[in-house]
Amino acid sequence: MKITMLGPPGAGKGTQAAKLSEALGIPTLSTGHILRTAIKEGLPVGLEAKSYMDAGKLVPDETIIKVVKEYLEENNFNTGYILDGMPRTLNQAEMLEEMGVEIDVAILLEISDEDIEERMKGRRVCPACGAAYNTKSLPPRTEGICDICGEALVIRDDDKPETLRQRLAVYHEETEPIIGFYENMGKLKRIDGKADIQESTDKILNMLELIS
Repeated sequence: MKITMLGPPGAGKGTQAAKLSEALGIPTLSTGHILRTAIKEGLPVGLEAKSYMDAGKLVPDETIIKVVKEYLEENNFNTGYILDGMPRTLNQAEMLEEMGVEIDVAILLEISDEDIEERMKGRRVCPACGAAYNTKSLPPRTEGICDICGEALVIRDDDKPETLRQRLAVYHEETEPIIGFYENMGKLKRIDGKADIQESTDKILNMLELIS
């Protein structure tokens, strides 16, 4: 099963991707990790991406898709994968299809901007290991302290209200058109993003079992 997670920032895509990865036994692949791997290994397409990054420019969609395609081909994920943070734009979604990068199902976590803002008030992250928590839905065992490494948790700049509203505006303009793209292909599955974490995971797993 080859899956991509869709939804606005703060919808819980990363959390659900991690739970699905564990339940299905398939890896979650982030664009950032794939890019860093290609650069570290000195691959031509990785060096091409690095040239843009070193110049402070955005890596073009075509280069990003080439990096992802080569990574998937080299590692031969026969059992499937979950793409995290890819595609981000309609152009990227179209290029994935054109280059033969398979997506079986696009899971959309639906949630309103108002609910996102309310949820983000409680989000905390560990600056050391990157673990994410929420004071309401996924609190740490000790308030304000990471369960994994014991560091003090912080509020990311991206989660502050003014920054979050800007991120949501970018999502609606650049990423939301992907929904119609996958819906027209019959690959889109909608999940209530307001549900609690385990309930959402159970709904996704039940849905995947029906279409597998």
